Amino acid sequence: MSSSEFLKLENQLCFSLYATSRAVTRMYRPFLEELGITYPQYLVLLVLWDQKESTVKELSEKLDLDSGTLTPMLKRMEAQKLVQRKRSVEDERVVNIQITEEGLALYEKALCIPQALLVSSGLSPEEIFQFNEQLKHIISSVNTFK
Repeated sequence: MSSSEFLKLENQLCFSLYATSRAVTRMYRPFLEELGITYPQYLVLLVLWDQKESTVKELSEKLDLDSGTLTPMLKRMEAQKLVQRKRSVEDERVVNIQITEEGLALYEKALCIPQALLVSSGLSPEEIFQFNEQLKHIISSVNTFK
């Protein structure tokens, strides 16, 4: 590929990833609207469905979101009664996030989402797994430049 070919939009990895991310997020939208949550809130719930509790710092690291983005979202989720925020007794700077019964109730409703999106993608489960592994490798490689 010539040097000038590298500067074409259709050859930019960053644009392909950006466009893919937007398209996949659009696929989620109708399912998440039915649950009354946003995509970033869904990501928080995925962590809490698995762990039941996390600190804001742990969520920030796992989701690659800064606390300025995460804190207002967690406050909204608390207002929706999906999570509960509590300051640590040992260290008041630490805020623990716990999933509530209402948050856990959304788990059952969300079980259909991965399968529906898999069908919509047109890819096999193996292809999705392999693609996801490649993306995680790219993320890991790119994160070494931080």
